[in-house]
Amino acid sequence: MANKARGEAELEAGGRVFRLRLTLGALAEIEDGLSLNDLSEVETRLKKLRAADLAIVAAALMRGGGHDMTPVEALRLPVDLPVLVRAVGEAFALGGGQAKSEAKAEAIATGPFAGRVSSRSDSE
Repeated sequence: MANKARGEAELEAGGRVFRLRLTLGALAEIEDGLSLNDLSEVETRLKKLRAADLAIVAAALMRGGGHDMTPVEALRLPVDLPVLVRAVGEAFALGGGQAKSEAKAEAIATGPFAGRVSSRSDSE
């Protein structure tokens, strides 16, 4: 079970429960994995995630929570996209402190993956 006081979010996938936690190490991995120049670019980049970016971020947060996870393994998790996005958003909200929690949760809820999941051909 996730310990929210420690900044842990929870993700259920494939019959397992994963803890996601924004640690300094996870943040460094995200910065490096997304080829960012510095921490100031993280929030901007997270607003326009691609699936591969989401896998990098989710895997780093799961490693921060104590799990051995690669981005490729994160892509293979049997979990609905909105559930994964919600867990990632919660990990950032909890890791950013209570004052930022509501704003980050709102940004995730209205972000690029909010609403119904569809393929490109659905919207054309």
